[in-house]
Amino acid sequence: TLMSMLPELGRLPHKSIALLVGVVPPAKQSGESVGKTGCIGGRMEVRNALYMATLTASRFEPKIKAFYERLTGKGKPFKVAINACMHKLLRILNARVRDYLCSDGLQCA
Repeated sequence: TLMSMLPELGRLPHKSIALLVGVVPPAKQSGESVGKTGCIGGRMEVRNALYMATLTASRFEPKIKAFYERLTGKGKPFKVAINACMHKLLRILNARVRDYLCSDGLQCA
């Protein structure tokens, strides 16, 4: 799903990929008031697939599991911790695809 619905994977910087998927919550501030933010926009199908993969990774992948447990240990809510893990997993996947593309000589930036 990620490769077919997100062909930019491995070809763009991690911040651009995160914005495309919609795992980066926009700041919601005006003067001194600070509002609660949530993730909006992006490609919903990719975000849904990434969410399900992150749920599994937070239980079985050692790096993601340790990251998730550290966040929940600090008192972060479930959705905030999972969203941070989604962002981390997306960065890892983007780097792996980028390295694969560079090693095959297909496209290196």
